[in-house]
Amino acid sequence: MKIDVLKTHGSCNDFILIDEYSNDYGLDDEKRTVLTKVLCDRKGSIGADGILFIQKSEKADAKYRIFNSDGTEPEMCGNGLRCAGRYITELLGRDHAIVETLKANLDVQRTENIYGDIQTFEVLIGPVSFDVHTLPLIHGQETLENTVIPELSPEIAFTAVSMPNPHIITLVDDIDQDQVAEIGKKANELKSVFPKGVNVSFVKDLGDSKIFVQTYERGVGITNSCGTAMSAASLITCRLGINHPEKDITVLNNGGMVRCKVNERKESSGYSVLLKGNATYVFSGTVEFDFNSPEEFVFEQEEEFKQEEASYRKLETYAKSAV
Repeated sequence: MKIDVLKTHGSCNDFILIDEYSNDYGLDDEKRTVLTKVLCDRKGSIGADGILFIQKSEKADAKYRIFNSDGTEPEMCGNGLRCAGRYITELLGRDHAIVETLKANLDVQRTENIYGDIQTFEVLIGPVSFDVHTLPLIHGQETLENTVIPELSPEIAFTAVSMPNPHIITLVDDIDQDQVAEIGKKANELKSVFPKGVNVSFVKDLGDSKIFVQTYERGVGITNSCGTAMSAASLITCRLGINHPEKDITVLNNGGMVRCKVNERKESSGYSVLLKGNATYVFSGTVEFDFNSPEEFVFEQEEEFKQEEASYRKLETYAKSAV
């Protein structure tokens, strides 16, 4: 069978997008898992952190599901939602859409460019919960805020939050990527504490409402960026008094940068986070795929979005200079 694919990225967190809204490929979740594991393998001709499946929705303008490169399905992905949101709004011919995710229907809208002529979208990240049962995290207290998890590390203090996928965040003076990888891998093997795994982020405060975030993403590993992790990190810095709600926070990462704004709803003692960043198209093409011999798929590229990639390279250069 032939499947149309679009390669896209948010902060260099890259995805393959498959449009099931306009096309009936006859996919079930078993086939989606196979597709994801094979097409996302970076030893092949495409490679990605995951696949975004765009589908019709009875609750919203459209639905998106994301499968990580290991074939698992997380609750949400902020970078992926921006990319899916761009595709959905362009498909529907509008600048705003409500997108159904596993846990909530979320707003996506085109907004002012974050840098130069880069296509920029703003997404609402939520629901937010500090209840450890929502991650889930097996712990003796209802919440975990700036506290050591002995089974994970006797020295590093974490704050736990679901956005709605699970995150633990720690603030450090300097980020050691090897340590991030080590702690992230250990946390996702520690099923007695994190039965469904967890995203692990190390955060460095750069001052002047800027932070740097490095994430070990559940189901992916060390990643250039993770949208919900950057949102969670922004929220935690506000909770700790480093940054402030209702003010833009510039979040730098190995893939570039985004801006986050933490919204505090005092009447409900809750939060949401606005995440603003790129949704860049890389290339499109078709995949000839046989589920009886998936490894033998053939990819034919049809269009390359060179100008969009060139524009994003400029943002990357700027972001590196801002660290």
